[in-house]
Amino acid sequence: MLDKKVEPSSVTSSDMMILVKQQRLVQTCVIASVSLFIALLFSRGLAIYIFSFGLLSLLITTCLSVWRYSNLCNYLFLISISLMLLLLSITGAGVFDLAMLGYPSVIIFSAILGDRRLFLTTLTSVLLQCVLLAWLAIEGVVVPHAPSVTWSHVIFIMILFIFTGFCVYILVQDIRNLLQSLQIENTKAEESRLQVQHLALHDPLTDLPNRLYGERLFSTMLKKNNPSQTKLALLFIDLDNFKPINDALGHAAGDKFLQNIAQTISQHLKGDQCLIRFGGDEFIVLAAGITDKNQVDALCTNLIAWCSTEFEVLEAKIVVSASIGVACAPDDGTTFKQLCRKADVAMYESKRKGRNRFEYYNAALDERSDVLFNLLQQLRPAVLHNKLAVYYQPLIALETGKVCAMEALVRWPQEDGSLIFPDQFIPVAESSGLINQLGAFVLTEACEYCAYQHSIGNKHLSVAVNLSFSQFRDNSLPGIVKSALQKSGLPAASLELELTESILADDHGNIRKQLEHIKQLGVQFSIDDFGTGYSNLNYLRAFNAGKLKIDKIFITTLGIDQKHETLVSAIINMAKSLDMQVVAEGVENEAAKAKLIELGCDIGQGYLWSKPVPKHEFDLLLRAEQHIA
Repeated sequence: MLDKKVEPSSVTSSDMMILVKQQRLVQTCVIASVSLFIALLFSRGLAIYIFSFGLLSLLITTCLSVWRYSNLCNYLFLISISLMLLLLSITGAGVFDLAMLGYPSVIIFSAILGDRRLFLTTLTSVLLQCVLLAWLAIEGVVVPHAPSVTWSHVIFIMILFIFTGFCVYILVQDIRNLLQSLQIENTKAEESRLQVQHLALHDPLTDLPNRLYGERLFSTMLKKNNPSQTKLALLFIDLDNFKPINDALGHAAGDKFLQNIAQTISQHLKGDQCLIRFGGDEFIVLAAGITDKNQVDALCTNLIAWCSTEFEVLEAKIVVSASIGVACAPDDGTTFKQLCRKADVAMYESKRKGRNRFEYYNAALDERSDVLFNLLQQLRPAVLHNKLAVYYQPLIALETGKVCAMEALVRWPQEDGSLIFPDQFIPVAESSGLINQLGAFVLTEACEYCAYQHSIGNKHLSVAVNLSFSQFRDNSLPGIVKSALQKSGLPAASLELELTESILADDHGNIRKQLEHIKQLGVQFSIDDFGTGYSNLNYLRAFNAGKLKIDKIFITTLGIDQKHETLVSAIINMAKSLDMQVVAEGVENEAAKAKLIELGCDIGQGYLWSKPVPKHEFDLLLRAEQHIA
């Protein structure tokens, strides 16, 4: 209990109760003091002294309560009132005296002002006083006498009733206030519960149903669905190229964009369709009452169009595309998790086929997914423990027939002696984030082997290494190239990085900046698979590439079929005009070789001379060439 006055400004949950008790005690003391003062005006004999004692005690209690409230004030008040009532009863009619009407008020106030101990103490005291009055009367110690009724007695009775009524009124008011506060707290608790429930079931960014609530909605819609007549479609949406928005404009812009997308789709959906945010840039649309595949086709087409809407965010105009996978209940499953997984598989198939499209789930996709999953589980430890091997294929100077360079090509040896080729595992490495570690391994191995060739006298050899678009994502490529050169001691001019047209045609300034850093190291560039991509002269000039490699699809039939001869001739002439060497890939026969020499091609590469081989076999190939020479 506090032993100083409680200030309203320092109210806490416990202090509030003390403050209320202090106010009630002061109010009661004031009312009781006024009542005793009025009674004192009409009293006579010993009653004057008894009322004076009571009035003085109440004034002291009031001052003490205001100055320094404590539980002692409650005891002092109740003792003063009960002692005054006892004295009035002893000097009056005993247990039949009018003063006995005041005891219920004392008991009520003990309940209002104190705790259980104070209430029980007061109740016990009142009972003992009644017993004392009865004993005094029975034993003849005090002879009760009934006074004649006067107006002063009527006034005293009225004062007792007013005082008792005030006690009851305060008690009822406190109970009512308590009930009101409980009702308010209950309302707040209910509002909080509803808010927590809403937050638990809705995405805080878009206010769409989240995955948990989506599962409930799916179950509800599936129960209402008649499987013999209609289907429930689950459309899994993934926004293509959303990450660059966060990277370029920040997460605030990305969040605003997601809100705009969610609002746009929600506004267009019908009553039996529901949009759910699955997480990140992934959404789900549940569409009930599907009777025809054309309905889903139309919905998917509309969703792709809505997602492709141009939005202005932070003064930047943003457009993305969407890839969608579709699974239907009950054909593809009857649980939310089943359909999400299968629609997700179908969505990745749509991405694999070029994005900005939709695909339906079928069992064959699961088989392919299982193969890729198993491949990834084997690839990860193979990359981490450098279990892959680098093979080398010679590049032949057509004029001399000698090896002038080599291309490093990665292979994945298996326990049974077979090899897994890059077209099978490189996409898995790119999608799983293993490509940087894999690329660094190949680059280091190639530089070290080329440096070894220089150390044994083959200083004319350079090594070419392919780059993947994914290796540019985290800006680490210049550092990886520099580290490989420093570790191997290979001159930068002897390293050639092969760039696909898709890399060079990318407008993202991040790639260009990294290529500029690498160029400053002295590394050479070549354009790989020319003719299969954008075939734009602008980037040939911009990157000052030293070589241009013609894709093998134009070389395979050269010298046998004139279909591609004109095109190959044009490419060679164009490269010559840009002072670039031309490399023909996929040379497999003498006719193609002869035609390339006739057209003025500089370098050939293909199975006509050698397939990609391990280091020790490449060493033998070079020794055989030197022996012939």
